[in-house]
Order: sequence, then C-alpha cells, then structure tokens
Amino acid sequence: MFQIFGIPSQALFGQLLLGLINGSFYALLSLGLAVIFGMLNIINFTHGAQYMMGAFAAYLLLQHLGINYWAALVIVPIIVGLTGIIVERLFLQQLQKLDPLYGLLLTFGLALIIEGLFRNYYGSSGLPYGVPDALQGGRNLGFMFLPNYRAWVIGFSLVICFATWFAIERTRLGSYLRAATENPTLVRAFGINVPRMVMLTYGFGVALAALAGVMAAPIYNVSPQMGSDIIIVVFAVVVIGGMGSIMGAIITGFTLGIVEGLTKVFFPEASNTVIFAIMIVVLLVRPAGLFGRGA
Repeated sequence: MFQIFGIPSQALFGQLLLGLINGSFYALLSLGLAVIFGMLNIINFTHGAQYMMGAFAAYLLLQHLGINYWAALVIVPIIVGLTGIIVERLFLQQLQKLDPLYGLLLTFGLALIIEGLFRNYYGSSGLPYGVPDALQGGRNLGFMFLPNYRAWVIGFSLVICFATWFAIERTRLGSYLRAATENPTLVRAFGINVPRMVMLTYGFGVALAALAGVMAAPIYNVSPQMGSDIIIVVFAVVVIGGMGSIMGAIITGFTLGIVEGLTKVFFPEASNTVIFAIMIVVLLVRPAGLFGRGA
C-alpha cells in the first residue's frame, strides 16, 4: 500500500469516494432548491423533509407492497412530487405576492410538522433498506475497493443533474420557465398557463429531493432525522454556488463533498465546519455566490 502526503492511499481514496457520495446528494438536493428558488423565488425549507419522505416512501412500498428499489426510483418521485404540488396549491400560492420570508416560515413550519409525524410513528432509530441485488458487491481497483452501489449513486446523480440543467438552460420549456419568472404577464400573452407552470416546477423540485431520498436509503438507512441532518449543509451549498444557479448547485455540490472528504483526512476536526467556513468567505467576497448573478 503506497502513501500520498504521508496518508495511506486506501484511506485517502476512501474519503474521496465518501466525499463524492455526499457530494452527489448535496448536488441533487441543492439542484432541487435552486430550481424552486430560481424559478419561483421560494426558499423551500421543506426540502429536507421531502428528501426524508422519499426514503420512507421507498421503504414502505417495499415493506407493504413488495415494490423494489428500481420501481421506487420512478414511483416515489411522482408520489412525493404530487404532495409538493398539493402544498403549492393550498399554501404557497396564497403567499405568492408577499415577501419571500413568509414562504420560508411556512415551509420551515411544514418541515417540523412532517418530521414530527414520522418520528411519532417510526421513532428516531434508522430503518434498514437493502442494496438492490444487481448492485451488491464491488470492485477492487488496486488502490481501493469500490462498492457497486456507491459508483451507481455517483454516476446516476451526474446524469440527473446535467439532464436537469440541459432541460432548463437549453430547451424551449426551460426558456418559458425563465421568462415566466421575469415577466409572467408577457408569457401569459403567448397563451401559456403560468400558474400551472409554477405548480409543476415546484413539484419537479420536490421530486428531485424524493429521488435523492430513495438513492440515500440503502446508504444512510431511513430515519425521520435524515432530512434535518443534511438540509443546513445543502442550504450552505446553494448559497456558495449562488441562489437559483442550476450549474452552480451541481458544481458546488460535488466540489464541496470532495473538499469535506479531504478535510476528514488532513484536518478531521474541521470536517463538520469547513463548508460553513467557505460560505462565510464567499459571502464576504462575492455575496451573490460563485455562479450567481448580482442584483
């Protein structure tokens, strides 16, 4: 076993892998937040709870209906996305013309209610969700052992992230979405139903969180606290990348996951705070974020 900077290679590459896995979830979740904020100007604090709901939905579908992981990847985002649409229709639509702070407070309250309900019914301990059979085991790369499921999570997250970026930045639908955020009256003049577009956009952002929850279930187990444990870090990622920036959310999510993993190797004491330290520096130097646009 060779060493790099005095660190055993297996330990270093193991933490890099862990950083990429965490970065995959940071990117997916911050992408959903960026879509919702960039398109709708809503700071969605319910995002962590919706991520947790995705993991629980996959667990319950398997336990009670025998629906496996692969089907859950398709079904769960639709189910949880529909609950997001209901929230947008019943609550957020009423706050559309008010200060965004009201939306933040509402979604924060909803997150506390949802987490409390799940904790009441399922307790605080994690529930196991097995890795699908097709992704069991791993590969020995010589310098490290790469579990198949971890490799799948990283690869699939990249595909989803860049497909979302392409849909928003390079398609006609994406151009309609961006135009609707800046001049909804003009977009309506072209016969486009802006309220429906807003509703579906919010549902899509929630579906991304639910998809991340399904993918996280075999790695982190299923727990009511899993959303609250990650959402603060994800908000820091979004702030660093730039609120509403799709590419910023993707690049910053993966990069900060790697930075966090490397910090655990070289300076473990700072691993839990390094992202927030970077956020402070970015806010001081570039308040709009690395990829955000100034006001």
